[in-house]
Amino acid sequence: MEERQARAAFAALSQETRLRIVRLLVQAGPDGMAAGAIAEAVAVSPSNVSFHLKDLEHAGMVAPRREARSIIYSADFTGLRDLVAFLTRDCCAGHPEICAPALADASCVLPKAREKARKKARA
Repeated sequence: MEERQARAAFAALSQETRLRIVRLLVQAGPDGMAAGAIAEAVAVSPSNVSFHLKDLEHAGMVAPRREARSIIYSADFTGLRDLVAFLTRDCCAGHPEICAPALADASCVLPKAREKARKKARA
């Protein structure tokens, strides 16, 4: 990810409703959610959620797909991963083990991988 893309992602995520939408879609996983369900879950109007979803799509944080007459939105896990990688690429002045505990605490890390990362961080 280039700095320009990272700035766009951070700008999109800096708005409260958009951050709530991304967190909701991350929890929904690859199945995603219809725009109407997203609007209901974050308590905003459908037109308002459409505005926010377009901004998040442009920033590479969500991806739409058509299913019959609905548009389903999912978190763009590649975009999110690239943003995290952008933040950690130059982690801790060349000492990536300093970032290992934070990465190990990510709830999506498998338990064995989490324990391995913690042991490596302690070494």
